[in-house]
Amino acid sequence: MPMPSDPFTHLDPDQQVKVLPRHLAGPGPLDLTTVWPFPKDWVVRQADDGAAFASSPCLRLFTTLAPDPDQPRKGTWTVTAHSAPFGPATWQVTFDATTPAELLHDFHTELTDLYLQDSSQDHLFQDHTPPHEAYALLLARGWGHEVKTDGTQLFRDPQSLGVVRHRYATPSTDTPLWSASGGHPGEPYWRARFTRGTPTTLVAAFTASLVSTEPASRAVKDIPLPTRHQLYVAATTPAQQTSVSTPLPASPPRPGPGRTR
Repeated sequence: MPMPSDPFTHLDPDQQVKVLPRHLAGPGPLDLTTVWPFPKDWVVRQADDGAAFASSPCLRLFTTLAPDPDQPRKGTWTVTAHSAPFGPATWQVTFDATTPAELLHDFHTELTDLYLQDSSQDHLFQDHTPPHEAYALLLARGWGHEVKTDGTQLFRDPQSLGVVRHRYATPSTDTPLWSASGGHPGEPYWRARFTRGTPTTLVAAFTASLVSTEPASRAVKDIPLPTRHQLYVAATTPAQQTSVSTPLPASPPRPGPGRTR
């Protein structure tokens, strides 16, 4: 089977384009305030080397960025929740630094929403959202579904370059309950992991962002080479208006959070 053509062959490397699907677009420019849309009363610090730290006023939510430019995935974003300040971690989420910024933004936006609208923070630690909220949109967007005998179910995009794994019946607490990746399965470009106890609402926000029809904006030179032939150009800057394709439908709403406040 012939390799699909590279849609960026005739574009300048500095050309800005809007592309889909999001999970193959590359990380995009690092803007800490975009990825972390936290309220002003949160403590946010960033070191000269790019490492960053943020904490909620209640000292029960901590987020970090630990860059590692010498590694293929360039470092790790981490969110840790504690049911009591400075107590043991109740749940933790990690993202490779190569995760698309749009996915990180939408996850942290939902995290902020949970924090702001629930003064007791119970929904951060006692979430009763059913698991299907986290994968309903994947199925609606044409992702495949495979149930395995080891207590896991897999959801894959049509090219098998995006994968979401849910461990629905496994007793181990050491493995992530949910995980996701983008890129070739043997060597994904980015990975995300959600430990047991992570609110399903947060997983649902991430997976909804994963399949959103709102394109990601990138410079051509920043789009990963291994999967760029699986992307399509939704729009370009005014200098390349002749390349604009049929307008996309509006981005769908995120799945309902399944909670009352």
